[in-house]
Amino acid sequence: MDSRKELAEIAGQVAVCTHCQLHYSRKKAVPGEGPADAEVMLIGEGPGFYENEQGRPFVGAAGKFLDELLEKGGVKRAEVFITNVVKCRPPGNRDPLPEELAACSGYLDRQIEAINPRVIVTLGRFSMAKFLPNARISEVHGQPFWNRSRLVVPMYHPAAALHQPSLKVSVERDFARLTEFIQQARAAASRAAPQAPEEPAPEPPKEDKPTQLSLF
Repeated sequence: MDSRKELAEIAGQVAVCTHCQLHYSRKKAVPGEGPADAEVMLIGEGPGFYENEQGRPFVGAAGKFLDELLEKGGVKRAEVFITNVVKCRPPGNRDPLPEELAACSGYLDRQIEAINPRVIVTLGRFSMAKFLPNARISEVHGQPFWNRSRLVVPMYHPAAALHQPSLKVSVERDFARLTEFIQQARAAASRAAPQAPEEPAPEPPKEDKPTQLSLF
């Protein structure tokens, strides 16, 4: 499967999607952006005002904070793929509804399959719920777990720290471990990779016996 081609196809479908009511107030859909072979995939909740205007994820105040968090975690934004559980802005930045989440779930599943990231970071409770439907983010944030050979790390949404300054320390502490999570996922992948069988050593060349010359 050509990952770039698949992601471009998904983006084109998202741009004209009418599977839920969010398309009525859509200016620009926000399918996501980043390398097709990214090791890390960040999944937020939904586009906001500026994202709806530009068609790009995390470009407002929360996006600027996310850039800072990634830098502190030793990762550049250009190295990760960023998307949301819903690709169009909920009116007034309200929470996405169950039917809206269901309408977009197929797109997200295909993105995960195409990118095949080693690490998935969920940002906020709605993206966390895709993998941990009954968990409370206050209890599990920053605690990685394995899901289908991928390391999933639930974290608070950057916007939560902007609205509740008391969460900022927790958010920064979780993101500071991002390189650690990546290394953990790499190590696990290395251990799981099948080892190529050793080839038998070639036999040493046979020495030619010196020719015996007869003098008589």
